[in-house]
Amino acid sequence: MFQTKAEALGASFLAFLLSLPGSGAIKADHVAMYDIFAQTQKPSGDCVYEFDGDELFYVDLDREETVWGLREFSTVYGFDAQGALPYILSLKDNLRALIQRHNVTQVPSEPPEVTVFPKNPVELGQPNVLICHIDRFFPPVLNVTWLRNGQLVTEGTSETVFLPSTELRFQKFHYLTFIPTAKDVYDCRVEHWSLGQPSLSHWEMPEPLQVTETMETVVCALGLVVALVGIVIGSALIIGALHSSHDPRGPGTRVSDCAGEDVRMQSTTARESTPAAQKGGRIHIGGADTDLISRW
Repeated sequence: MFQTKAEALGASFLAFLLSLPGSGAIKADHVAMYDIFAQTQKPSGDCVYEFDGDELFYVDLDREETVWGLREFSTVYGFDAQGALPYILSLKDNLRALIQRHNVTQVPSEPPEVTVFPKNPVELGQPNVLICHIDRFFPPVLNVTWLRNGQLVTEGTSETVFLPSTELRFQKFHYLTFIPTAKDVYDCRVEHWSLGQPSLSHWEMPEPLQVTETMETVVCALGLVVALVGIVIGSALIIGALHSSHDPRGPGTRVSDCAGEDVRMQSTTARESTPAAQKGGRIHIGGADTDLISRW
C-alpha cells in the first residue's frame, strides 16, 4: 500500500483535523492544496499546487522547473522548484525503506472512468477542442493516445499532470484540437494496469434530427385539429356576439302584463286626424283590441 500513496500521511492529518469536535462547522471560502506523491513506477513522483480545485502550477521533475497553468500566474505568485525536489527525493527514500522493511502487497488497481466531450458547442468547420477526462483510477500510471478514423494523432495534443480525485484516487485531462467534419470520428484510447485491454471512448459529430414520415403525418394531423377547433370557437364567439346585440324589445315581441295576459305591440303608421299630428298603436289585451293614440 505504500507504493504510491505517500500522500496518505497528509490526508490522514486532514482527516484527524476534521474529526475534532466542532470541526463540522468549519467552512472555508477558499482551499489551497499541495498534492505530492512518490512511486516506483513512471512517473516516479509529482508535485502539484491547486487553488479551489484549479491547477496553478506543477513541478517538472525531469527539467526541474515550475510549470504554470497560466502564464499570468507567474507574475502574481512565485515558487522555486528546487524547494520541492528535496522533499520528493525524501519521499522516494522513505518509500524504498518501507518496502524493504515491511512485507506488503501491492494495492489493487482501480480502473479509470473515461469521458470524451467537446469544449465548446460543435459547429462544422469551426475549430474546437476534444477533452478526454480520465477519472478515479489508481495507481497514477497511464498511457493515453488519440485516434482519428482509427489512425494515431499526435499533433495538437496536450495533457495535464496527475491530479487528485476522490478517495485518494487520481484524475487526468487530455486535449486534442480539431476541426469537426461530418465524416471524422475520434477515440480516446486509455491503457491502465486495471484494464485487460485498452479502453476506447468514442466521439463523432452528432447526426441531425431526422423527421420520419410517421412524425410528419402526426404533426399535420395535429395542425388540422387545432385549425378546426379554432374555426368552431371563432364561429361560436361571432354568433354569441350577434345575439347579444339583438334588441329583445323590438317590434312584434310578445310580453306579459301584470295579470299574466299576453300583450302584443303592433306599430302603426302615423296618421293625420287633426291639425295636430297623431301617432297611435293597437294592443291586444284579453282578446279585445284597444286603440292607443298619442298626440303632440
